[in-house]
Amino acid sequence: MTSQSLAGERDPAELDTLRTRAQELPLREKVRLLTGRSMWRLHALDELGLRPVVMSDGPVGVRGTSEVEGETSILFPSPSAIGATWDRAAAHETGQAFAREARTHGVDVVLAPQVNIQRTPVGGRHFECYSEDPYLTAQIGTAVVRGLQDQGVAACVKHYVANDSETQRTSYVSHVDPRVLREVYLAPFEDAVAAGAWSVMAAYNQVDDGVESGPMTGHRHLLTDVLKDELGFDGAVVSDWVATHTTELSANGGLDVVMPGPGGPWEDALVRAVEDGRVPEREIDDKVARILLLARRVGALDEPARPVTHDDDLRALVRRTAAAGTVVLRSDAENPVWDRPAPRSIALVGPNAVRPHVLGGGSSTVNPAHVVTPAEGLAARWPDATLTVARGGDARRFAPRLDVEGRSADGAAVAVTWLDAEGATLRKSVLPRWDGFLRDLPAEVDTVVLDVDVLLDEPGDHVLEVGTVPGHTIEIDGVVVAKDDRRSGVEVILDSSINNPAGVPATVHVDAPRRVRVSASLLVTRAQGYGNLVRAELRHRVPAPSAEQEIAEAVEAARAADLTVVVVGTNEEVESEGWDRTSLALPGRQDELVERVLDVDPDAVVVVNAGAPVLLPWLDRARTVLWVWFPGQEAGHSIADVLAGDVEAAGRLPWTLPAAEADVPVPHAVPDQGVVEYADGVHVGYRAWERSGAVPAAPFGHGLGWTTWSYDASDEPEHLPARTPDGDVILTVRVTNTGSRDGREVVQVYVEPPVAPASAPVAERDRPVRWLGGFAVVDVAAGASADVTVTVPRRQLEVWDTDSGRWHLPAGTYRLRVGRSVHDLRLDTAVRVQESTTEQE
Repeated sequence: MTSQSLAGERDPAELDTLRTRAQELPLREKVRLLTGRSMWRLHALDELGLRPVVMSDGPVGVRGTSEVEGETSILFPSPSAIGATWDRAAAHETGQAFAREARTHGVDVVLAPQVNIQRTPVGGRHFECYSEDPYLTAQIGTAVVRGLQDQGVAACVKHYVANDSETQRTSYVSHVDPRVLREVYLAPFEDAVAAGAWSVMAAYNQVDDGVESGPMTGHRHLLTDVLKDELGFDGAVVSDWVATHTTELSANGGLDVVMPGPGGPWEDALVRAVEDGRVPEREIDDKVARILLLARRVGALDEPARPVTHDDDLRALVRRTAAAGTVVLRSDAENPVWDRPAPRSIALVGPNAVRPHVLGGGSSTVNPAHVVTPAEGLAARWPDATLTVARGGDARRFAPRLDVEGRSADGAAVAVTWLDAEGATLRKSVLPRWDGFLRDLPAEVDTVVLDVDVLLDEPGDHVLEVGTVPGHTIEIDGVVVAKDDRRSGVEVILDSSINNPAGVPATVHVDAPRRVRVSASLLVTRAQGYGNLVRAELRHRVPAPSAEQEIAEAVEAARAADLTVVVVGTNEEVESEGWDRTSLALPGRQDELVERVLDVDPDAVVVVNAGAPVLLPWLDRARTVLWVWFPGQEAGHSIADVLAGDVEAAGRLPWTLPAAEADVPVPHAVPDQGVVEYADGVHVGYRAWERSGAVPAAPFGHGLGWTTWSYDASDEPEHLPARTPDGDVILTVRVTNTGSRDGREVVQVYVEPPVAPASAPVAERDRPVRWLGGFAVVDVAAGASADVTVTVPRRQLEVWDTDSGRWHLPAGTYRLRVGRSVHDLRLDTAVRVQESTTEQE
């Protein structure tokens, strides 16, 4: 058996052999392999035949290494959209497609999937995760791992562990009870390891699990004792970028690779630590062996890369997956949108109709060659209809990006001057295009000055702005509008402020066309492993009607149209890596827009374009509401496919949609004196809603689809719950498509525990009211029935016994509730189990 066997198959002797091979290398050569050579590459070692292993960001696509100018990538639906499919096969194919994209970009390791738990709806990276439920997260995430790795590209499962919010993300301590850690936050990682994950990323945060408290890049108990020794992980543990700040602690703790490089706390310092006896050389040999094993698996050592076999149309996959994951929150049964006559006129209104938000902000950003807008999608689907587009007010705080090429004088876009620390000119150049960054600047460059002459030819008030980070002087039309003498460093990358930087807007009134100079003097940001760079987002808002005027225009368009589609949602200012949200409300006046459109067109279809929960105060009033997530580059086509009924919107919510912020069980994750207390315990997400009795706007698992269903019990022996020799519970459910069109159903099985006696351990007495035990997806023709088999794994019935350090199955009768969501439960059965304990191997 080779290292390229399918995920889940391992040869323990292979790692031992590579440790022996590592022992033959000089110490300095070994240590050199443990820190990145650059932002994305590891070191090569010619004498071993080792080429550099190349990494790249995920999890909505494969960005590449930014080494090719104009590099583009396929932009897939966000992970929350993949989670909403509840479809293991779709997740597996998404992983395969990621691998194919990785090979196109020369990438060996994709930093995905992200299997952290959506513990609070305000979490900044909520959209990058699959679900608030650990089992659904594990099932979808593991399918992505298998898809990536069966094509010969490594998954790097992240962020290990209890990394569930962005506030103070590089320093906070997650205080998590051992049982809670095992049953909720560690569970998806355990499944990924069991599936054969080739690498895992250690998170920025610290964890106090009751055994050890420390940074995840040096947490020996969780990295070595649990991940490597107990769970049997034989891959490489990679640090999150610039997350490692210690030498001995991280080296002895179980970290294998410091990224990015060069630099960081290892290199020469680690050589000295080994020579001084503070870090045993066997630790170094183990790290090198794991890197060599990773390299072998991806074809960078000894063996060729496994061939890519996925060859389906990637754009079609993105389009199909986005449509399938769309959730029907509300549907007009008497006048379904998909069954209406082809519209002669369409009103497409809303801020996100004009600028759809197709991916969240931060490191998951990829750059597609083209994004299909809702207008393009609807026009392609109904080419004979008259299409009217009205924004209905701007929901963004910042002005749009300046059209540098279209607005600059005489075709000279941005004049760039490099200065040294004494103010002497090092270089001058003119750039015809500007993407907001200058990267990889030489060390001697201290300041970069940007000058652009902007043609303002529309009469009225223009807004010009330069979004940047500390260390700047901004002058617009001869006036200094912003000045900050501080020099920024890597912190602006770690807090993500560099991705959507603030600025000071300047209003410039124009009566006749004229040119206005925008000048930005920028201190170089020295961002450690990210290199030396400057950041300047040039923004420009042209004179425009007021928000009130725009809303009125949208309302009139809706009044006159056969079909009104209102697209509302969040944007890159709201949902991003680096910060958590402070409100669940839609930004701007979007709620008002929806209400006023419904006043004139009650049949209007409302499309919510958001990755994480937002409040929808008009939800009960609207007749048709679709949740389309961040749908990726084919957004317009997938929305049109759903509206026309060409593809069923078969998505189900992978989290709970609140009706009021006050009801949210974990309204924020702001550290208290540096600590985030996981006080909700195992009652995360919908489990907490079930315990509190609060009524959400839509429950976990909800999704109406485009047809209706009945569930039928059966007395046939093969349909009754049965237990396998391994202790899993198998049950079969008969579902019937009672609607007029073919459809897809997600059969969900929820477990309710036996009543525990007062003398029972806390873990048995403090169990959720109910939790997801298993699920299955089935396609059924209109009027037909299907028998659906659902497996509830033994682990879904067990609790973690902290005292013994083992999984324990409490005896008693477990009630199994079958239905369409955690609230829409159609069938009820039970299974009796005997008490037992799972031995740890």
